Amino acid sequence: MSAARVLVVEHEEDAGPAQLGERLAGQGLLIDMCRPWAGDALPHTLDDHDALLVLGGSMGPHDDERAPWLPPVRDLLRQAVARDVPTLAICLGMELLTVACGGEVRHAAHPEVGLCELTPLQEAATDPLFGPFSEAGAGIPWRAVQWHWEETGTVPDGAVPLVTSRRCAHQSYRIGTSVWGVQFHPEVLADDIRTWGTSDVGPLRALGLEPADVVAEVAEAETGLRALWGAFAEQWAAIVTDPATAMPAGPLPGR
Repeated sequence: MSAARVLVVEHEEDAGPAQLGERLAGQGLLIDMCRPWAGDALPHTLDDHDALLVLGGSMGPHDDERAPWLPPVRDLLRQAVARDVPTLAICLGMELLTVACGGEVRHAAHPEVGLCELTPLQEAATDPLFGPFSEAGAGIPWRAVQWHWEETGTVPDGAVPLVTSRRCAHQSYRIGTSVWGVQFHPEVLADDIRTWGTSDVGPLRALGLEPADVVAEVAEAETGLRALWGAFAEQWAAIVTDPATAMPAGPLPGR
């Protein structure tokens, strides 16, 4: 049996798959990097891929003039939903998934940057991706890196909300059995966000944050972040390898 092939869409040079990519490759998945910002052509379909990973970026989900590849990415996400192809859409990726499937993305009233707490909702307990972590850490908030000024205001019809936070109601949702959007960044650690802090000095200071302090806080939590979100990456890799794993333990809420 050949290894599963993952199409990874990268929107900017400093927003790669980081530890997520390392974990997926470590689980034997083939990583097919597509960098449209550098001139790579996006495939028109997912016929040659077993999974889709859409990463983050500083543009918004409607910034088609700035990033003219966004419409075809939204189309690939719609295809993934229609075919229930294992998909993970991160930050901008989740925002693209939201608007591609009829939801609403809005400017965040309270942008989240740096290390933030996440709260799994009841539905996360039976979710094939989040379930193992919900059960193991019942009642204990998760921590993850955030870096967003926009957020999902209304989820697409049929989406199942899974994770929330104090400032952002929709931190993650699932569509069907195999398509997930996450607003937070499970892939990054301190070194990955160091350049983000350099490029976003003004916006960070407008929020009362110093870039060096944000990076230092993430660095201090790095061991836990690497363990938690590395295991999360491996769980998604298992779902990609065996899509039957994506069937939830119980009936899908709202379906």
